[in-house]
Amino acid sequence: MSRFLKAAPAAILLSLAACNASPDKSADTAANLPDVQLPELSLATLQAVTKELSQDSYEGRAPGTPGEEKTVSYLIRKFTEAGLQPGNNGNWTQDVPLVEITAKNVSPLSFTGGKAPMSLKYGTDFVAATYRVQPQISVKDSDVVFVGYGINAPEKGWNDYAGVDVKGKTVVILVNDPDWQAKEAKGEFNGRAMTYYGRWTYKYEEAARQGAAAALIVHDTEPAAYGWNVVESSWTGTQYLADSKNGGADQTAANGWIQLDKAKQLFAGAGQDFDALREAAKQKGFKAVPLTGVKASLSFDNQIAKKMSRNVIGVLPGAKRPDEYVLYTAHWDHLGRCAPVDGDDICNGAVDNATGVAGLVTMAEAYKKAGAPDRSVVFLAVTAEESGLLGSKYYAENPVFPLAQTVGGVNMDALNPAGPAKDIVVVGRGKSELDAYLEKIAAAAKRTVVDEPTPEKGFYYRSDHFSFAKLGVPMFNFGSGEDLVEGGKEAGKKASEDYEEHRYHAPGDEYEAIANWDGMLADLQLYYAAGRMLAMTDAWPNWVEGDEFRAARDKSRAAAKQ
Repeated sequence: MSRFLKAAPAAILLSLAACNASPDKSADTAANLPDVQLPELSLATLQAVTKELSQDSYEGRAPGTPGEEKTVSYLIRKFTEAGLQPGNNGNWTQDVPLVEITAKNVSPLSFTGGKAPMSLKYGTDFVAATYRVQPQISVKDSDVVFVGYGINAPEKGWNDYAGVDVKGKTVVILVNDPDWQAKEAKGEFNGRAMTYYGRWTYKYEEAARQGAAAALIVHDTEPAAYGWNVVESSWTGTQYLADSKNGGADQTAANGWIQLDKAKQLFAGAGQDFDALREAAKQKGFKAVPLTGVKASLSFDNQIAKKMSRNVIGVLPGAKRPDEYVLYTAHWDHLGRCAPVDGDDICNGAVDNATGVAGLVTMAEAYKKAGAPDRSVVFLAVTAEESGLLGSKYYAENPVFPLAQTVGGVNMDALNPAGPAKDIVVVGRGKSELDAYLEKIAAAAKRTVVDEPTPEKGFYYRSDHFSFAKLGVPMFNFGSGEDLVEGGKEAGKKASEDYEEHRYHAPGDEYEAIANWDGMLADLQLYYAAGRMLAMTDAWPNWVEGDEFRAARDKSRAAAKQ
Protein backbone atom coordinates (compact mmCIF):
# COMPACT_ATOMS: atom_id res chain seq x y z
CA MET A 1 0.00 0.00 0.00
CA SER A 2 1.36 3.40 -0.93
CA ARG A 3 2.17 5.99 1.68
CA PHE A 4 -0.63 8.26 0.49
CA LEU A 5 -4.05 6.95 -0.48
CA LYS A 6 -6.65 9.02 -2.27
CA ALA A 7 -10.35 8.35 -2.80
CA ALA A 8 -10.18 10.58 -5.87
CA PRO A 9 -7.35 12.36 -7.71
CA ALA A 10 -6.10 15.29 -5.65
CA ALA A 11 -6.29 17.57 -8.67
CA ILE A 12 -10.07 17.33 -8.79
CA LEU A 13 -11.65 20.50 -7.46
CA LEU A 14 -14.96 20.19 -5.68
CA SER A 15 -17.45 22.93 -6.34
CA LEU A 16 -18.84 22.89 -2.83
CA ALA A 17 -22.01 24.94 -2.73
CA ALA A 18 -24.87 25.05 -0.28
CA CYS A 19 -28.33 25.77 -1.58
CA ASN A 20 -29.88 26.92 1.69
CA ALA A 21 -29.64 30.46 2.99
CA SER A 22 -28.40 31.12 6.50
CA PRO A 23 -30.10 33.52 8.88
CA ASP A 24 -27.06 35.81 8.57
CA LYS A 25 -27.10 36.07 4.77
CA SER A 26 -29.54 36.25 1.90
CA ALA A 27 -30.04 33.27 -0.43
CA ASP A 28 -26.82 33.88 -2.35
CA THR A 29 -24.60 31.46 -0.44
CA ALA A 30 -24.27 29.01 -3.34
CA ALA A 31 -22.49 31.61 -5.49
CA ASN A 32 -20.14 32.58 -2.68
CA LEU A 33 -18.96 29.18 -1.53
CA PRO A 34 -15.41 28.41 -2.65
CA ASP A 35 -13.88 25.46 -4.43
CA VAL A 36 -12.03 23.07 -2.14
CA GLN A 37 -9.29 20.70 -3.20
CA LEU A 38 -9.25 17.14 -1.90
CA PRO A 39 -5.87 16.73 -0.22
CA GLU A 40 -3.41 13.91 -0.14
CA LEU A 41 -3.59 12.61 3.41
CA SER A 42 -0.75 10.79 5.12
CA LEU A 43 -1.47 7.14 5.71
CA ALA A 44 1.79 6.99 7.64
CA THR A 45 0.54 9.62 10.13
CA LEU A 46 -2.87 8.00 10.50
CA GLN A 47 -1.34 4.61 11.22
CA ALA A 48 1.46 5.86 13.47
CA VAL A 49 -0.81 7.90 15.74
CA THR A 50 -3.40 5.11 15.94
CA LYS A 51 -0.72 2.56 16.78
CA GLU A 52 0.88 4.73 19.43
CA LEU A 53 -2.33 5.60 21.26
CA SER A 54 -3.60 2.01 21.29
CA GLN A 55 -0.48 0.43 22.76
CA ASP A 56 -0.85 -1.48 26.02
CA SER A 57 1.44 1.05 27.69
CA TYR A 58 -1.39 3.62 27.45
CA GLU A 59 -3.57 1.25 29.52
CA GLY A 60 -6.73 2.02 27.56
CA ARG A 61 -6.45 5.83 27.90
CA ALA A 62 -8.76 6.21 30.88
CA PRO A 63 -9.07 9.79 32.18
CA GLY A 64 -7.09 10.59 35.31
CA THR A 65 -4.61 7.75 34.83
CA PRO A 66 -0.98 7.56 33.68
CA GLY A 67 -2.52 6.68 30.32
CA GLU A 68 -4.02 10.17 30.15
CA GLU A 69 -0.66 11.77 30.90
CA LYS A 70 0.96 9.85 28.06
CA THR A 71 -1.93 10.63 25.70
CA VAL A 72 -2.01 14.37 26.39
CA SER A 73 1.77 14.72 26.13
CA TYR A 74 1.81 12.81 22.86
CA LEU A 75 -1.04 14.86 21.35
CA ILE A 76 0.61 18.14 22.29
CA ARG A 77 3.77 16.97 20.54
CA LYS A 78 1.88 15.85 17.42
CA PHE A 79 -0.22 19.05 17.25
CA THR A 80 2.99 21.07 17.53
CA GLU A 81 4.67 19.06 14.79
CA ALA A 82 1.59 19.50 12.60
CA GLY A 83 2.01 23.29 12.81
CA LEU A 84 -0.89 24.18 15.11
CA GLN A 85 -0.79 26.81 17.84
CA PRO A 86 -1.87 26.28 21.47
CA GLY A 87 -5.63 26.79 21.50
CA ASN A 88 -6.40 27.93 25.05
CA ASN A 89 -4.89 31.38 25.50
CA GLY A 90 -1.37 30.13 24.97
CA ASN A 91 -1.97 26.72 26.56
CA TRP A 92 -2.54 23.41 24.84
CA THR A 93 -5.06 22.07 27.33
CA GLN A 94 -8.32 22.93 29.07
CA ASP A 95 -8.86 21.53 32.56
CA VAL A 96 -11.97 19.37 32.95
CA PRO A 97 -12.84 18.65 36.61
CA LEU A 98 -13.99 15.06 37.09
CA VAL A 99 -14.77 12.70 39.91
CA GLU A 100 -13.30 9.23 39.64
CA ILE A 101 -15.54 6.76 41.41
CA THR A 102 -15.07 3.01 41.68
CA ALA A 103 -17.63 0.68 43.24
CA LYS A 104 -16.18 -1.79 45.72
CA ASN A 105 -17.71 -4.61 47.75
CA VAL A 106 -20.82 -4.65 45.58
CA SER A 107 -23.51 -6.78 47.17
CA PRO A 108 -25.87 -8.94 45.16
CA LEU A 109 -29.00 -7.17 43.99
CA SER A 110 -31.67 -8.89 46.02
CA PHE A 111 -35.44 -8.95 45.61
CA THR A 112 -37.61 -10.24 48.41
CA GLY A 113 -41.36 -10.51 48.87
CA GLY A 114 -42.10 -12.30 45.63
CA LYS A 115 -42.90 -15.98 45.19
CA ALA A 116 -39.22 -16.73 45.75
CA PRO A 117 -36.32 -14.49 46.80
CA MET A 118 -33.88 -13.51 44.05
CA SER A 119 -30.18 -12.74 44.36
CA LEU A 120 -28.59 -11.28 41.22
CA LYS A 121 -24.86 -11.52 40.67
CA TYR A 122 -22.92 -8.32 39.96
CA GLY A 123 -21.53 -8.21 36.43
CA THR A 124 -23.28 -11.36 35.27
CA ASP A 125 -26.91 -10.52 36.11
CA PHE A 126 -26.80 -6.80 36.81
CA VAL A 127 -24.52 -3.77 36.91
CA ALA A 128 -24.90 -0.67 39.02
CA ALA A 129 -23.13 2.57 39.81
CA THR A 130 -23.98 5.90 41.37
CA TYR A 131 -23.93 9.58 40.45
CA ARG A 132 -23.71 10.49 44.13
CA VAL A 133 -20.24 11.33 45.39
CA GLN A 134 -20.42 9.58 48.73
CA PRO A 135 -18.41 6.73 50.28
CA GLN A 136 -21.28 4.29 50.75
CA ILE A 137 -24.49 3.53 48.87
CA SER A 138 -27.34 1.58 50.37
CA VAL A 139 -30.76 0.86 48.93
CA LYS A 140 -32.65 -1.22 51.46
CA ASP A 141 -36.09 -2.77 51.16
CA SER A 142 -37.12 -0.34 48.43
CA ASP A 143 -40.54 -0.85 46.83
CA VAL A 144 -40.27 -1.79 43.15
CA VAL A 145 -42.35 -0.11 40.43
CA PHE A 146 -42.43 -0.79 36.70
CA VAL A 147 -42.65 2.58 34.91
CA GLY A 148 -42.70 1.40 31.30
CA TYR A 149 -40.29 3.47 29.21
CA GLY A 150 -39.78 5.95 32.04
CA ILE A 151 -40.75 8.95 29.89
CA ASN A 152 -42.27 12.24 30.97
CA ALA A 153 -42.87 14.26 27.80
CA PRO A 154 -45.50 16.98 28.43
CA GLU A 155 -45.33 18.22 24.83
CA LYS A 156 -46.49 14.78 23.73
CA GLY A 157 -49.04 14.30 26.48
CA TRP A 158 -47.02 11.30 27.68
CA ASN A 159 -46.13 10.61 31.30
CA ASP A 160 -45.20 7.15 32.50
CA TYR A 161 -44.96 8.51 36.05
CA ALA A 162 -48.49 9.93 36.13
CA GLY A 163 -50.43 8.94 39.23
CA VAL A 164 -47.57 7.18 40.98
CA ASP A 165 -45.20 8.35 43.68
CA VAL A 166 -41.79 6.73 43.24
CA LYS A 167 -39.90 8.69 45.90
CA GLY A 168 -37.51 6.32 47.63
CA LYS A 169 -38.53 3.45 45.37
CA THR A 170 -36.73 1.38 42.74
CA VAL A 171 -38.05 1.91 39.22
CA VAL A 172 -37.66 -0.68 36.47
CA ILE A 173 -37.50 0.84 32.98
CA LEU A 174 -37.54 -0.36 29.38
CA VAL A 175 -34.77 0.79 27.04
CA ASN A 176 -35.40 2.90 23.90
CA ASP A 177 -38.71 4.55 22.89
CA PRO A 178 -42.21 3.02 22.90
CA ASP A 179 -42.33 2.93 19.07
CA TRP A 180 -38.78 1.70 18.39
CA GLN A 181 -40.09 -1.32 16.47
CA ALA A 182 -41.82 0.83 13.82
CA LYS A 183 -40.57 0.21 10.28
CA GLU A 184 -40.20 3.91 9.49
CA ALA A 185 -38.89 6.97 11.30
CA LYS A 186 -42.42 8.21 11.93
CA GLY A 187 -44.58 8.13 15.01
CA GLU A 188 -45.12 9.53 18.49
CA PHE A 189 -41.41 9.19 19.27
CA ASN A 190 -40.14 9.28 15.70
CA GLY A 191 -40.61 5.55 15.15
CA ARG A 192 -37.39 3.67 14.45
CA ALA A 193 -35.30 6.77 14.97
CA MET A 194 -34.53 6.97 18.67
CA THR A 195 -35.24 10.25 20.43
CA TYR A 196 -33.39 11.44 23.51
CA TYR A 197 -36.25 9.99 25.57
CA GLY A 198 -34.99 6.57 24.52
CA ARG A 199 -31.43 7.03 25.76
CA TRP A 200 -30.39 5.51 29.07
CA THR A 201 -28.98 8.88 30.15
CA TYR A 202 -32.43 10.47 29.92
CA LYS A 203 -34.09 7.62 31.81
CA TYR A 204 -31.76 8.03 34.79
CA GLU A 205 -32.20 11.82 34.69
CA GLU A 206 -35.99 11.51 34.79
CA ALA A 207 -35.91 8.87 37.54
CA ALA A 208 -33.85 11.29 39.63
CA ARG A 209 -36.30 14.12 38.97
CA GLN A 210 -39.07 11.83 40.18
CA GLY A 211 -37.19 11.11 43.42
CA ALA A 212 -36.48 7.40 42.83
CA ALA A 213 -33.90 5.70 45.02
CA ALA A 214 -32.70 3.45 42.22
CA ALA A 215 -33.29 3.06 38.49
CA LEU A 216 -32.80 -0.24 36.69
CA ILE A 217 -33.02 -0.51 32.90
CA VAL A 218 -33.94 -3.89 31.46
CA HIS A 219 -31.30 -4.88 28.93
CA ASP A 220 -32.59 -6.16 25.60
CA THR A 221 -29.96 -6.38 22.87
CA GLU A 222 -31.97 -5.13 19.90
CA PRO A 223 -33.45 -1.92 21.38
CA ALA A 224 -30.30 -1.27 23.42
CA ALA A 225 -28.18 -1.64 20.25
CA TYR A 226 -25.47 -3.65 21.98
CA GLY A 227 -25.05 -6.87 23.89
CA TRP A 228 -24.64 -7.43 27.61
CA ASN A 229 -20.87 -7.64 27.14
CA VAL A 230 -20.83 -3.93 26.29
CA VAL A 231 -22.94 -3.07 29.33
CA GLU A 232 -20.69 -5.09 31.60
CA SER A 233 -17.42 -3.66 30.27
CA SER A 234 -18.75 -0.09 30.34
CA TRP A 235 -20.41 -0.15 33.78
CA THR A 236 -17.97 -2.14 35.89
CA GLY A 237 -14.70 -0.73 37.16
CA THR A 238 -13.88 2.95 37.46
CA GLN A 239 -16.51 5.44 36.34
CA TYR A 240 -16.20 9.20 35.80
CA LEU A 241 -18.62 11.96 36.71
CA ALA A 242 -18.61 15.68 36.10
CA ASP A 243 -17.66 17.42 39.33
CA SER A 244 -20.65 19.30 40.75
CA LYS A 245 -21.26 21.62 43.69
CA ASN A 246 -23.80 19.34 45.38
CA GLY A 247 -21.90 16.10 44.76
CA GLY A 248 -24.84 14.54 42.95
CA ALA A 249 -27.12 14.77 45.98
CA ASP A 250 -30.13 15.21 43.71
CA GLN A 251 -29.42 11.98 41.81
CA THR A 252 -30.69 8.46 42.41
CA ALA A 253 -28.57 6.44 44.82
CA ALA A 254 -28.02 3.72 42.23
CA ASN A 255 -28.42 3.42 38.46
CA GLY A 256 -27.98 0.16 36.65
CA TRP A 257 -29.06 -2.50 34.19
CA ILE A 258 -30.48 -5.98 34.69
CA GLN A 259 -30.56 -8.92 32.31
CA LEU A 260 -33.81 -9.49 30.44
CA ASP A 261 -34.33 -13.03 31.73
CA LYS A 262 -33.85 -11.84 35.31
CA ALA A 263 -36.44 -9.11 34.78
CA LYS A 264 -38.93 -11.64 33.50
CA GLN A 265 -38.25 -13.84 36.52
CA LEU A 266 -38.70 -10.85 38.85
CA PHE A 267 -42.05 -9.94 37.33
CA ALA A 268 -43.29 -13.52 37.38
CA GLY A 269 -42.42 -13.72 41.06
CA ALA A 270 -44.66 -10.70 41.65
CA GLY A 271 -47.53 -12.28 39.71
CA GLN A 272 -47.00 -10.10 36.63
CA ASP A 273 -46.48 -10.97 32.98
CA PHE A 274 -43.44 -9.01 31.80
CA ASP A 275 -44.18 -9.43 28.09
CA ALA A 276 -47.78 -8.24 28.52
CA LEU A 277 -46.69 -5.19 30.50
CA ARG A 278 -43.97 -4.39 27.97
CA GLU A 279 -46.62 -4.40 25.25
CA ALA A 280 -48.96 -2.24 27.31
CA ALA A 281 -46.17 0.29 27.92
CA LYS A 282 -46.13 1.15 24.20
CA GLN A 283 -49.49 2.90 24.51
CA LYS A 284 -50.12 6.48 25.61
CA GLY A 285 -51.86 6.51 28.96
CA PHE A 286 -49.93 3.54 30.33
CA LYS A 287 -50.04 3.49 34.12
CA ALA A 288 -47.05 2.45 36.18
CA VAL A 289 -47.42 -0.93 37.86
CA PRO A 290 -46.09 -1.58 41.38
CA LEU A 291 -44.64 -5.05 41.90
CA THR A 292 -46.70 -5.45 45.03
CA GLY A 293 -44.78 -6.75 48.01
CA VAL A 294 -41.44 -6.89 46.23
CA LYS A 295 -38.53 -5.09 47.89
CA ALA A 296 -35.11 -4.33 46.37
CA SER A 297 -31.84 -4.08 48.26
CA LEU A 298 -28.33 -3.24 47.09
CA SER A 299 -25.22 -1.79 48.67
CA PHE A 300 -21.65 -0.95 47.71
CA ASP A 301 -18.75 1.19 48.79
CA ASN A 302 -17.19 3.88 46.64
CA GLN A 303 -13.54 4.67 46.18
CA ILE A 304 -13.57 8.37 45.31
CA ALA A 305 -10.93 10.70 43.91
CA LYS A 306 -11.23 14.17 42.45
CA LYS A 307 -9.31 14.28 39.18
CA MET A 308 -8.48 17.01 36.73
CA SER A 309 -8.65 15.64 33.22
CA ARG A 310 -7.87 17.67 30.11
CA ASN A 311 -9.13 18.51 26.68
CA VAL A 312 -6.33 19.14 24.18
CA ILE A 313 -6.86 22.15 21.90
CA GLY A 314 -4.88 23.26 18.88
CA VAL A 315 -5.79 26.07 16.50
CA LEU A 316 -4.84 27.20 13.02
CA PRO A 317 -5.69 30.94 13.00
CA GLY A 318 -7.76 32.16 10.08
CA ALA A 319 -6.18 34.44 7.48
CA LYS A 320 -9.15 36.82 7.08
CA ARG A 321 -11.67 36.23 9.89
CA PRO A 322 -9.72 34.67 12.76
CA ASP A 323 -12.54 35.36 15.24
CA GLU A 324 -14.86 32.92 13.45
CA TYR A 325 -14.25 29.25 14.13
CA VAL A 326 -14.72 25.81 12.60
CA LEU A 327 -14.39 22.79 14.90
CA TYR A 328 -12.93 19.34 14.39
CA THR A 329 -13.59 17.08 17.38
CA ALA A 330 -12.62 13.57 18.44
CA HIS A 331 -12.39 11.97 21.86
CA TRP A 332 -9.02 10.68 23.03
CA ASP A 333 -10.26 8.58 25.96
CA HIS A 334 -11.34 4.98 26.16
CA LEU A 335 -12.36 2.55 28.91
CA GLY A 336 -8.97 1.83 30.47
CA ARG A 337 -8.93 -1.59 32.09
CA CYS A 338 -12.13 -3.54 31.62
CA ALA A 339 -13.65 -7.01 31.91
CA PRO A 340 -10.89 -9.41 30.76
CA VAL A 341 -11.18 -11.57 27.67
CA ASP A 342 -8.72 -14.46 27.51
CA GLY A 343 -6.65 -12.80 30.21
CA ASP A 344 -6.47 -9.40 28.48
CA ASP A 345 -8.07 -6.61 30.53
CA ILE A 346 -6.91 -3.56 28.55
CA CYS A 347 -9.52 -1.94 26.33
CA ASN A 348 -7.07 -0.38 23.87
CA GLY A 349 -9.68 1.51 21.83
CA ALA A 350 -7.79 1.43 18.54
CA VAL A 351 -10.78 2.07 16.29
CA ASP A 352 -12.74 3.76 19.10
CA ASN A 353 -11.26 6.29 19.11
CA ALA A 354 -7.53 6.30 18.46
CA THR A 355 -8.43 6.46 14.76
CA GLY A 356 -10.49 9.61 15.24
CA VAL A 357 -7.71 11.35 17.16
CA ALA A 358 -5.21 10.21 14.54
CA GLY A 359 -7.58 11.79 12.03
CA LEU A 360 -7.27 15.11 13.88
CA VAL A 361 -3.49 15.03 13.56
CA THR A 362 -3.62 13.91 9.93
CA MET A 363 -6.12 16.65 9.11
CA ALA A 364 -4.05 19.30 10.90
CA GLU A 365 -1.04 18.40 8.73
CA ALA A 366 -3.14 18.76 5.59
CA TYR A 367 -4.58 22.12 6.67
CA LYS A 368 -1.15 23.51 7.47
CA LYS A 369 0.20 22.33 4.13
CA ALA A 370 -2.71 23.92 2.25
CA GLY A 371 -2.36 27.21 4.10
CA ALA A 372 -4.62 28.96 6.58
CA PRO A 373 -8.26 29.27 5.47
CA ASP A 374 -10.29 32.45 5.99
CA ARG A 375 -11.73 31.30 9.31
CA SER A 376 -9.81 29.75 12.19
CA VAL A 377 -9.90 25.98 12.52
CA VAL A 378 -9.93 24.43 15.99
CA PHE A 379 -8.73 20.86 16.57
CA LEU A 380 -10.28 19.63 19.80
CA ALA A 381 -9.40 16.26 21.37
CA VAL A 382 -11.83 15.82 24.25
CA THR A 383 -11.75 13.65 27.34
CA ALA A 384 -14.35 11.41 28.99
CA GLU A 385 -16.63 10.78 26.02
CA GLU A 386 -17.07 7.20 27.15
CA SER A 387 -18.31 8.45 30.54
CA GLY A 388 -21.16 10.49 29.07
CA LEU A 389 -19.62 13.09 26.72
CA LEU A 390 -18.15 14.89 29.74
CA GLY A 391 -15.19 16.56 28.01
CA SER A 392 -17.17 17.95 25.08
CA LYS A 393 -19.98 18.98 27.43
CA TYR A 394 -17.50 20.91 29.58
CA TYR A 395 -15.99 22.67 26.58
CA ALA A 396 -19.42 23.51 25.12
CA GLU A 397 -20.51 25.01 28.43
CA ASN A 398 -17.13 26.71 28.99
CA PRO A 399 -15.96 27.41 25.45
CA VAL A 400 -12.52 28.83 24.76
CA PHE A 401 -13.88 30.12 21.44
CA PRO A 402 -17.45 31.46 21.79
CA LEU A 403 -20.13 29.15 20.41
CA ALA A 404 -21.90 32.18 18.92
CA GLN A 405 -18.80 32.65 16.76
CA THR A 406 -18.44 28.93 15.98
CA VAL A 407 -19.74 28.30 12.47
CA GLY A 408 -20.07 24.54 12.77
CA GLY A 409 -17.88 21.50 12.82
CA VAL A 410 -17.09 17.87 12.16
CA ASN A 411 -17.05 15.12 14.78
CA MET A 412 -14.99 11.99 14.15
CA ASP A 413 -15.73 8.96 16.32
CA ALA A 414 -14.34 5.59 15.23
CA LEU A 415 -13.23 5.70 11.60
CA ASN A 416 -14.21 2.96 9.18
CA PRO A 417 -11.92 -0.14 9.35
CA ALA A 418 -13.91 -2.20 6.84
CA GLY A 419 -12.69 -0.65 3.60
CA PRO A 420 -14.00 2.00 1.17
CA ALA A 421 -17.76 2.32 0.94
CA LYS A 422 -19.98 3.48 -1.89
CA ASP A 423 -22.30 5.29 0.50
CA ILE A 424 -22.16 7.82 3.31
CA VAL A 425 -24.45 7.49 6.31
CA VAL A 426 -25.55 10.76 7.88
CA VAL A 427 -26.53 10.63 11.54
CA GLY A 428 -29.27 13.19 12.06
CA ARG A 429 -29.92 13.78 8.38
CA GLY A 430 -32.53 16.42 7.70
CA LYS A 431 -31.82 18.42 10.84
CA SER A 432 -29.60 21.19 9.50
CA GLU A 433 -28.46 23.09 6.41
CA LEU A 434 -25.20 21.15 6.53
CA ASP A 435 -26.98 18.42 4.55
CA ALA A 436 -26.68 20.49 1.37
CA TYR A 437 -22.93 20.88 1.86
CA LEU A 438 -22.48 17.15 2.26
CA GLU A 439 -24.62 16.32 -0.76
CA LYS A 440 -22.27 18.41 -2.93
CA ILE A 441 -19.17 16.81 -1.46
CA ALA A 442 -20.55 13.29 -1.85
CA ALA A 443 -21.58 13.87 -5.45
CA ALA A 444 -18.07 15.01 -6.36
CA ALA A 445 -16.61 11.95 -4.65
CA LYS A 446 -19.16 9.72 -6.41
CA ARG A 447 -20.65 8.46 -3.16
CA THR A 448 -24.31 8.20 -2.23
CA VAL A 449 -25.71 9.88 0.86
CA VAL A 450 -28.16 7.66 2.77
CA ASP A 451 -30.10 7.78 6.01
CA GLU A 452 -28.64 5.82 8.89
CA PRO A 453 -29.79 2.18 8.61
CA THR A 454 -30.23 1.75 12.38
CA PRO A 455 -31.73 5.00 13.70
CA GLU A 456 -33.16 3.02 16.60
CA LYS A 457 -29.64 2.84 18.06
CA GLY A 458 -29.70 6.54 18.85
CA PHE A 459 -26.23 7.36 17.54
CA TYR A 460 -27.16 11.05 17.36
CA TYR A 461 -27.06 11.19 21.17
CA ARG A 462 -24.03 8.99 21.67
CA SER A 463 -21.08 11.10 20.57
CA ASP A 464 -19.50 14.48 21.17
CA HIS A 465 -21.30 16.40 18.42
CA PHE A 466 -24.42 16.25 20.62
CA SER A 467 -22.79 18.48 23.27
CA PHE A 468 -22.45 21.24 20.69
CA ALA A 469 -25.70 20.59 18.82
CA LYS A 470 -27.90 21.02 21.88
CA LEU A 471 -26.32 24.45 22.43
CA GLY A 472 -27.00 25.41 18.82
CA VAL A 473 -23.82 24.66 16.85
CA PRO A 474 -24.50 22.64 13.65
CA MET A 475 -22.13 19.69 13.52
CA PHE A 476 -21.45 17.16 10.75
CA ASN A 477 -21.74 13.57 11.95
CA PHE A 478 -21.33 11.18 9.05
CA GLY A 479 -19.22 8.23 7.98
CA SER A 480 -19.04 5.22 5.72
CA GLY A 481 -22.12 3.13 5.20
CA GLU A 482 -22.24 -0.64 4.80
CA ASP A 483 -22.30 -0.77 0.99
CA LEU A 484 -18.61 -1.59 0.53
CA VAL A 485 -16.77 -1.21 -2.76
CA GLU A 486 -15.59 -4.79 -2.29
CA GLY A 487 -18.39 -7.12 -1.22
CA GLY A 488 -21.31 -4.71 -1.13
CA LYS A 489 -23.86 -4.51 1.65
CA GLU A 490 -23.46 -8.12 2.73
CA ALA A 491 -19.75 -7.64 3.42
CA GLY A 492 -20.37 -4.32 5.13
CA LYS A 493 -23.01 -5.71 7.45
CA LYS A 494 -20.81 -8.68 8.30
CA ALA A 495 -17.86 -6.42 9.13
CA SER A 496 -20.03 -4.15 11.27
CA GLU A 497 -21.53 -7.03 13.22
CA ASP A 498 -18.13 -8.65 13.69
CA TYR A 499 -16.66 -5.45 15.14
CA GLU A 500 -19.61 -4.89 17.46
CA GLU A 501 -19.56 -8.48 18.71
CA HIS A 502 -15.82 -8.99 19.13
CA ARG A 503 -14.09 -5.62 19.51
CA TYR A 504 -16.45 -2.77 20.39
CA HIS A 505 -15.73 -1.71 23.98
CA ALA A 506 -13.67 -4.84 24.45
CA PRO A 507 -9.97 -5.77 24.65
CA GLY A 508 -10.10 -6.95 21.04
CA ASP A 509 -10.18 -3.36 19.69
CA GLU A 510 -6.44 -3.36 18.98
CA TYR A 511 -4.27 -1.88 16.26
CA GLU A 512 -3.37 -5.32 14.89
CA ALA A 513 -7.08 -6.03 14.26
CA ILE A 514 -7.33 -3.20 11.71
CA ALA A 515 -6.90 -4.84 8.32
CA ASN A 516 -7.95 -2.02 6.01
CA TRP A 517 -7.16 1.71 6.14
CA ASP A 518 -8.51 2.71 2.73
CA GLY A 519 -12.01 3.57 3.97
CA MET A 520 -10.62 5.73 6.76
CA LEU A 521 -8.60 7.90 4.40
CA ALA A 522 -11.50 8.16 1.97
CA ASP A 523 -13.73 9.43 4.77
CA LEU A 524 -11.06 11.78 6.09
CA GLN A 525 -10.93 13.46 2.69
CA LEU A 526 -14.64 14.22 3.00
CA TYR A 527 -14.19 15.49 6.55
CA TYR A 528 -11.44 17.76 5.28
CA ALA A 529 -13.63 19.08 2.46
CA ALA A 530 -16.58 19.69 4.77
CA GLY A 531 -14.57 21.65 7.33
CA ARG A 532 -12.50 23.51 4.75
CA MET A 533 -15.66 24.66 2.99
CA LEU A 534 -17.07 26.04 6.24
CA ALA A 535 -13.73 27.74 6.89
CA MET A 536 -13.58 29.40 3.46
CA THR A 537 -17.11 30.80 3.28
CA ASP A 538 -18.86 33.62 5.12
CA ALA A 539 -22.13 31.65 5.41
CA TRP A 540 -23.63 30.66 8.78
CA PRO A 541 -25.53 27.36 8.35
CA ASN A 542 -28.44 26.85 10.72
CA TRP A 543 -30.78 24.09 11.84
CA VAL A 544 -33.94 23.70 9.78
CA GLU A 545 -37.10 25.44 10.92
CA GLY A 546 -38.75 23.50 13.74
CA ASP A 547 -35.64 21.56 14.74
CA GLU A 548 -35.06 21.12 18.48
CA PHE A 549 -31.74 23.01 18.28
CA ARG A 550 -32.84 25.94 16.07
CA ALA A 551 -33.86 28.23 18.94
CA ALA A 552 -30.46 27.95 20.64
CA ARG A 553 -28.66 28.82 17.41
CA ASP A 554 -30.90 31.78 16.63
CA LYS A 555 -30.46 33.13 20.14
CA SER A 556 -26.67 32.85 20.13
CA ARG A 557 -26.29 34.37 16.66
CA ALA A 558 -28.63 37.24 17.51
CA ALA A 559 -26.55 38.00 20.61
CA ALA A 560 -23.33 37.86 18.58
CA LYS A 561 -24.59 40.52 16.18
CA GLN A 562 -25.60 42.99 18.89
